[in-house]
Amino acid sequence: MSKKLSIITKFDFKTNFTPSLLRICIAFFCFFFFTGCIMAQKQFKALLITETAGWHHESILNGTLAMEELALTHNFELKRQQEARKITDDALKGFNVVIFLSTTADIFDDEEQAAFERYIKAGGGYVGIHAASDTEYEWEWYTKLVGRMFHIHPVQQTAKLKIIDHNFPGLEHFPDTLLWTDEWYEFGKENVEGLKYLITVDENTFDPNVTWANRDTNAAGEKVDRVGKGMGDLHPISWYHEFDGGRAFYTALGHIEKTYENRWFLEHLYGGIYYAATGKGID
Repeated sequence: MSKKLSIITKFDFKTNFTPSLLRICIAFFCFFFFTGCIMAQKQFKALLITETAGWHHESILNGTLAMEELALTHNFELKRQQEARKITDDALKGFNVVIFLSTTADIFDDEEQAAFERYIKAGGGYVGIHAASDTEYEWEWYTKLVGRMFHIHPVQQTAKLKIIDHNFPGLEHFPDTLLWTDEWYEFGKENVEGLKYLITVDENTFDPNVTWANRDTNAAGEKVDRVGKGMGDLHPISWYHEFDGGRAFYTALGHIEKTYENRWFLEHLYGGIYYAATGKGID
């Protein structure tokens, strides 16, 4: 039996493995290798930041899992920033978009802030989700990048969303109105001109009134209440704009964990990521 196997082996390699066959094998290897490389290429690269120095949203885990699914579905590379690793020019190199997922309070030191500013000025993209507007209040440049900062929110309620720009990526197939349950952020003033609003919430469909007792400190050092009364006819929920050489997209949706399984929300979210990363999708 061994002798027979030896003969077959000798026949296979010495008789059949001719130079022509070798060239064919090499050609097939090259074809499949380079085809695999092309198929493995991602359309863009995103950095996900979930660091919090204030309130930590439980939905961050759900959001992270949703981001991983979006990356697989839409063929982009996603890398999550580890809190122990500093944001530097080198760390940001190669990323087309940086996603702030419910970050809170002061998460960057001065050097990291400077590096991120250079990244945006070089044409990078920014996506802010939910509490990203509750981040870095003292960093004036960041408040302009986001566009508006969080002020207060009432209890989570159901309300009616209004889609006011169907031309933006991800919103093409949305209905004009949509019933939604979330934590409705009330925002401060516009910190920059040129914000383009995408979605608003109808204050006639929920109660925006809220008071947070002794939340703030006045000039005299006394504790004072923070009060929310709504924003009137224009209560924005999502917007985008070009800023300082780069692109920015923000959505206030995303407080509730199950939201990250909602098809409408995922389409809205990917549309913002796609725009911020590529600058495409707007006629």
